[in-house]
Amino acid sequence: MKRESFYYLILVNVIILLLMQIMKYYFSDSTMVYILFGAQFGPLVSGGQWYRLITAMFVHGGFLHLLFNMYALYYLGRIVEGIYGTDKFLSFYFVSGLIGNIATQLFYYNSLSVGASGAIFGLVGVLFAAGFRKDTPYILKPLTGTVFLPMILINILFGFMPGTNINNAAHIGGFLTGMILGYLIPLRDYSLKSRKIWRNLRIIFVATIIISFVFLIINSITVFV
Repeated sequence: MKRESFYYLILVNVIILLLMQIMKYYFSDSTMVYILFGAQFGPLVSGGQWYRLITAMFVHGGFLHLLFNMYALYYLGRIVEGIYGTDKFLSFYFVSGLIGNIATQLFYYNSLSVGASGAIFGLVGVLFAAGFRKDTPYILKPLTGTVFLPMILINILFGFMPGTNINNAAHIGGFLTGMILGYLIPLRDYSLKSRKIWRNLRIIFVATIIISFVFLIINSITVFV
C-alpha cells in the first residue's frame, strides 16, 4: 500500500457526507439521516450497536465540519504517514478515534456525536509525544513536540466554551491515546517481525471498519423493512 492512504480516508469521508446530503432530501428529520449513516448515540451503542463507535469517525455534521477535519487530516496525515509508514498511521488513526469515541460514550452519553476529531487529535498527540523521544531525528524536531502546543491548547480551551458544540471528550481521549502511542513507539523500526505485526494490525483495523459498516447497513435496512 502506498504511503498516501490519508487520501483514501478523505475520499471516504467526502463520499459519505455527499450521500447524507442527498438522503436529507427524503427525510424531514435530519437526525435520522445521521443515525442511518452511523452517528454515535449512547443509548444505541449500549443497546448493542457497538459499531457506531467506529462508523461515527466517518460521519460529519456538514461541509464546514468536513472541511476543517479533512484539511487537518491532509496536513497531519502526510506527516505521520511519511514518518511512520502506512500501517502505523492507519493503526494510530483507528485506535485514537475509537478511544475518543469511547470517551464520548462515557461523557456525552445522551448526545449525538459525529466526526473524525478524535482520530485527528490522535495524530496530533503522536507527533507531540514523538518530539520528546531521544531517538527522534533532529531534522524532524520542527514537525514534532511543542510546535503543536498552541494548537492543542487553543482547540481544547475553545471546546470548553459554552455553545461551541465541540466534543472535547473525543479530542482529549484521542490526543492522550496518540501521546501514549507516539511516546512508546519508535519512529523507525525496520525489523521484519515488527513490520509484520503492524501490517496485520492494519488489516484487522481496516476489516473492522468494513464489518462495522456492514452491520450498520444491515441495521438500517431492517429499519425500513
